[in-house]
Order: sequence, then C-alpha cells, then structure tokens
Amino acid sequence: MTCKIIGVLDNGIQGLTADTLNTIQSAQLVIGASRTLNLFSEQIADAKQKDLTGHLKDVPTWISEAIQANQSVVVLATGDPLCHGIASYLYKKLPTEQLQIIPNISSIQLAFANIGLSWQDAKIASVHSKDAGEWTKAAGPEHGFYPLLQALLNNDKLAILTGPENTPDRIARMMLIENIADQFEISVAENLLGADEKVLHGESVEFIAEQSFNGNDIVILNRKQPSQSNILFGLQDSDFHQRKPDKGLITKREVRAVSLARMQLRPDSIVWDIGAGSGSVGLEAARLCRQGYVYAIEKNAADFEIAGKNAEQLAAYNYHLINSKAPIGLDNWPNPDAIFVGGTGGELADLIHLCLNRLNPEGWLVMNFVTIENLTTAIETLKNLDANWDMTQLQASRSQPILHMHRMQAENPVWVVSAQRKATT
Repeated sequence: MTCKIIGVLDNGIQGLTADTLNTIQSAQLVIGASRTLNLFSEQIADAKQKDLTGHLKDVPTWISEAIQANQSVVVLATGDPLCHGIASYLYKKLPTEQLQIIPNISSIQLAFANIGLSWQDAKIASVHSKDAGEWTKAAGPEHGFYPLLQALLNNDKLAILTGPENTPDRIARMMLIENIADQFEISVAENLLGADEKVLHGESVEFIAEQSFNGNDIVILNRKQPSQSNILFGLQDSDFHQRKPDKGLITKREVRAVSLARMQLRPDSIVWDIGAGSGSVGLEAARLCRQGYVYAIEKNAADFEIAGKNAEQLAAYNYHLINSKAPIGLDNWPNPDAIFVGGTGGELADLIHLCLNRLNPEGWLVMNFVTIENLTTAIETLKNLDANWDMTQLQASRSQPILHMHRMQAENPVWVVSAQRKATT
C-alpha cells in the first residue's frame, strides 16, 4: 500500500486524467489543505478527510497509520508536489517505497504561459511561509523576506510563490523601499484556472503595491536590463568616499586584501566590522558574502556618515551600519563567522575577549594596528586568553609620477593580527 501524492489545479476534475480522478474518488483517507479539500468535496465525500493546514508535522503520522491499517491514502497537493510542495517534506519523513507522486502542471508553468515568457532560466523562490511582516529599511537576515531580497539582487528573472500573509503587494512594497522597483517588470497571476482567475501584467510595481491579493498567487519579476557583474574584491581606494585629514582614513587596498583573505570568508558568512571607518573592509566583505550579512559599527559621526554613503553607492543591501562605540550594540548581532577590527575606542583587551567568545567555531578575528602600543596590548591579551594567533607586518609602496619618471612612495606600515579561539578537546 502506498500513499499517492497528487498534484491538482484550481480547475478541479478538469485538470485530471480519468485514472487520477478514480484514485481520488476511491481513497479511504484524503489529506489536503482547506482549499483543495473544498475543491474536491463532492469526489471525496465518502472518504475520511484531514486538513493539513497548521498540521504539517502530523501528516507523516497520518499516512503511516493509514498504510498500517491497509487504507488507501491520497494527499492533494498543488501543481507539481516536488516544486516547493509537500512531497519533498514527506520524502524526508517516510520511506520512499511508501510514496508515489502523480504530478500536474505547476502553477509556475501556468503563470509564465499566461504572459508568454520563457521560464527555464527563472529562479524559483517562495514566501509561502509564516507571516514575515512588512519589510523595513533596517531589516536584515532575521526577516523572512531577506532571502527573497537576496534572490532579487542576484537574479534577472524570478517566479515567487506567495502565501496568505506574504502577498504580492507586500513584495512590491519591499522593492519600493529598497529602490529596486524600476529595475523589474512585474506580473501577478492569482487563482489560475479558477473561476476568479486574475492575471496582472504590464502594471507598475507601485500599482501592485496598492492592490489586495489572497496569497494564492505567483509573482513573476523580469529585470528590464540584464544585471552587470560587479567587482567582488580589490576595489580601488578612490572608489570609496573618505575623510581626508591626510591620506584618507581608509584601510588601503593592499592591507584590505590581506585582511579579507585572513578572514576566511564564505558566501554565507556573518561578518562584524568594528571601527568601520569609511567601511571599505566591511563593504568588500559584503560583496564576497552575497548570501551572508555584514554588521558594522563606527563611533565617529563623520566616518559613520561617509561609510553610509559608500554603502549606498555600492548598493550593499546585506550591510547594516550603526553609529555607536563597541561593545554597545553588539549584543543584538548574531554570532559571527569573521570579525574585522579596524579601530577601537581604547578598551581593546575587553573587546578582544568579547569577540573571541562570540565567534562561531573556526571563525577568525582579524585586527589591524598602526601603533606599537595597541599591537602590544593585543598580543598580550591573546596570550592571556590562550588563543591561537599570528601576525603579519605589511608595508606597501606605490608608484608615483615625478616629472617624466616614477618613484616609489611608502605607505604607513600596518600589523595584521589574526586569531582564533583555541580548540577544546
């Protein structure tokens, strides 16, 4: 005895083969969401019915008990049960031999067909989950829409499955808040193949943001102009706004490159940038960690403003900057995979202790120093904490024109100190 996971559409029995319809009609137990159970109410009137809405965790148990009782079981899913559907979940919970999928046309296929747009290159995303709440400018990875924003920034064509709370208008409002609305054409398909089918195509994001939807929608976003590839690593110092009492308060490119390399970043790394200055290290980390997030702090008001301008100029949507003196504010940040310390407010030993305690396993703390006193404090603190650490001194020289020739001009020497918590056995 197996459980049949059947893909259905809003046109009900018209979207099914005779054999599939017979399977539903002869089932002794039918499991489905409220909407699908109502859609087939006449065909399953004699069967025991279980509404999975709010009870997803119970579904594997319901199926197992029915199979053990030698009862025929059907799960009604929407479209293709393996495309952001219940089938993937059930395959993780039940033996493969207990399940059989009868797929239908996916709602995504139907949505693209309605507007005549190819979909083989589309990124499929879903916000068909718990209520994420309205997006705000300061929102980050803690918000349910953050993965969707990342998908928007990194893809030219998207199909988005929505839900009763996370509706197309909420997506449109997020796009307006993040100033990316003008980059995309938007289409919305609701209740496809149902009597109240609605397809909006050719409308503006602003228009969609003001409409009401029931959540049984597909949102299609198609970028008007293909996105351009950005430099991920090695931006010029001149690419950043800087406060310039002398040469510019910025971690120079040569030191920045070594510091970022020592941070051992991954695409999904969570990064802290303490003493952000112009923001150069944190902003390049944000480009390297497109699926991650960078939290930055800067106590100087003028530098805070400059770093904010740089973040806006570089369209760093995975970067959050606060104007404060560490460690104030760090308690609200998630534990990091890497920390960069470019400047401190004088409490260096306590800051190092805090950073090493908060680092995720195998994470790196990387610090830059230009004074012997701060370097000495850092090394002594790391020794007292029995941390694993090493140090590199960098002094780069850059070519400068002199008449029709060139000379080398030395930059200030910098010590790069890298540290990890000692592994416990």
